[in-house]
Amino acid sequence: MRNTIELIRLTTSFFREKEIGSPRLDAELLLAHALGVRRIDLYLNYDRPVHDDELRSFRHLVRRRAEREPVAYITGVKEFWSLDFAVNPSVLIPRPETELLVEQTLRASESKCREPGCIISILELGTGCGAVAVALARSLAHRASIAATDISPMALAVARSNAIRHCVSEHVRFICGNLFDPINPDLRFHFIISNPPYVPSAAIPYLMPEVQRYEPVQALDGGVNGLAFIRSIIREAPYRLMDGGCFFLEFGDEQQEPIRTVIKETQAFKDPVFFHDLSGRARVVSAEVKGG
Repeated sequence: MRNTIELIRLTTSFFREKEIGSPRLDAELLLAHALGVRRIDLYLNYDRPVHDDELRSFRHLVRRRAEREPVAYITGVKEFWSLDFAVNPSVLIPRPETELLVEQTLRASESKCREPGCIISILELGTGCGAVAVALARSLAHRASIAATDISPMALAVARSNAIRHCVSEHVRFICGNLFDPINPDLRFHFIISNPPYVPSAAIPYLMPEVQRYEPVQALDGGVNGLAFIRSIIREAPYRLMDGGCFFLEFGDEQQEPIRTVIKETQAFKDPVFFHDLSGRARVVSAEVKGG
């Protein structure tokens, strides 16, 4: 009978042969899921025997991962902002670099709304599983009023479940529709935030198998140069922001200068600020509407 540490070692070697990017981590996550324990418990009880029914379950998960199905879809959960989010193939899996959106929005909130009782008004476009909106609501608590849109009803069902899961459903309103379409045009927000589709259409067939085969294309495809949604958001944002309000958008490689040009063309914003992720890549852009 195998024990946990043996299974981790064998599965790590197997995943490495399959050229899976994080073989040991994936082996640990799948084994913990199969056994119904925390990842740390695998090492606290490293010589725990794995029974036949548990082994069958684990081997099934390993086969799915060997076919490049993402671990998050296999386990049904992904950590973001130190919170666990339910995910399934109807939503994009939240990435660590997207935490930069949350971080910078929170930082801006501290300066925009200092008076007691001030409610920070936030609009998120393309919320997906709701990770960004829920993380902001958890961090800002009763100080935030968040509206979050998505064109996919199935994605919104996941997002609503995550808001309930993290006890912020009363602070986040989820609305079905494309970008600004379902939002009352008379409403104005302190912040507009989005991690929109920004992968160029022609690049999608060349993405990693985990992404190209399993994640929703609708949440990835940003048009010919990846800027279709970003351009639309920037052009509409001045009419949806309060005086002095600003947007925060995530974007991809080689898009910084085209985005700077789009912002300049609107003549509605101050000079943009670009924020870099932990790998040193420009990842998030912010610009404040003039007149604030």
